[in-house]
Amino acid sequence: MNLPGAPFLAYRGESLYLEDCALDALAERFGTPLYVYSQAAMLAALAPYQRALAGRDHLICYAMKANSNLAVLQTFARAGCGFDIVSGGELARVLAVGVSADRVVFSGVGKTREEMRLALQAGVKCFNVESEAELEVLSAMAVQEGRTARISLRVNPDVDAGTHPYISTGLKANKFGVAHERAVALYRRAAGLPGLEVVGIDCHIGSQITDVAPYLDALDRVLDLVEAIEAEGIRLHHLDLGGGLGITYTDEAPPTADVLISALLQRLDARGHGHRMVMFEPGRSLVGNAGVLLTEVLYLKPGEEKNFCIVDAAMNDLMRPAMYEATMGIVPTRLHNASPVTYDVVGPVCESGDWLGRDRALAVQPGARLAILSAGAYGMTMASNYNTRGRAAEVLVIGDQAHLVREREQPAELFRNERLLP
Repeated sequence: MNLPGAPFLAYRGESLYLEDCALDALAERFGTPLYVYSQAAMLAALAPYQRALAGRDHLICYAMKANSNLAVLQTFARAGCGFDIVSGGELARVLAVGVSADRVVFSGVGKTREEMRLALQAGVKCFNVESEAELEVLSAMAVQEGRTARISLRVNPDVDAGTHPYISTGLKANKFGVAHERAVALYRRAAGLPGLEVVGIDCHIGSQITDVAPYLDALDRVLDLVEAIEAEGIRLHHLDLGGGLGITYTDEAPPTADVLISALLQRLDARGHGHRMVMFEPGRSLVGNAGVLLTEVLYLKPGEEKNFCIVDAAMNDLMRPAMYEATMGIVPTRLHNASPVTYDVVGPVCESGDWLGRDRALAVQPGARLAILSAGAYGMTMASNYNTRGRAAEVLVIGDQAHLVREREQPAELFRNERLLP
């Protein structure tokens, strides 16, 4: 059976392993629901980015919104990555791992004044600014703090990435970035504001992209702007080309990272911009197929129209199916010879939208465990405490060693900051 995440995720006999750890044994040891990540799979996903960029002035900034566990950040920091953050909380996580802030770019459409202050004090490498109003506020905050904010403008190239509308970010109708037509004027404005230093240009068109063509279209539009901006006497040191490369959940066939990067670098060279520093912000493509969510079957509930496999993981643990109608692989942690039955895999949360997989052929009994595949990205980072459910534990495996990198939340932790009336 060829599983997303192979060769690090594979059956050995009847048991499903991630690296050299049997997942059923990890579920027994740490309980369920349980997120499990492979460090080797993360580093293997990073390697083609690094190979393609070897010899270039570059920085790979891991988009930590995909998975912000400290051990995951530590893994990428040790591998030489910078980080793409979108909140003050993410900045605090990066600094907690010991990463220098000059390897951090701060993205996001709604940076608060307090977040700007913290990032200025830390000395982040660049603010990716997304509106004229943000430019004005950042300038004022920089002057107030006696600092210089290095900035790029995130330009919206109006390119269709061909992905789910909720994760498309490069169209005119999206909230992200500044309009392509306004970019030159806004760069003029930025160059004249106190406390700001223009250093680059930024573009990100979406997530789970499975084709090179939208990237090349966006790059051409960005390079047109670079040439127009520099004609105004404003020098741009770097090009931040974002992230968004897709992974295989079921039958998707995205290009490999080195194929994508090579195509972009060839276009840069052909247009005379090969001398510039380039930055990329991969997230999902580095961690998505490196993780699984383990869950235990609680009940099997036959019905006239549907059979339900009720498990102990729910939409609060994994939001992607309910939010995006995402299809993710679901397989048993131990194979059985019994005949499979078609089930909807659902959780205990009191919502009809609480489903993890529809129409899945599974040979399971209560007490068996399932692995929800490709759950390393936008799983734990989107988890909530709905129904006062504690968030899952997280484990990172390195070879045959399993490291508990986040403990399971307990009920008292969920309301410790609440107060009873006098």
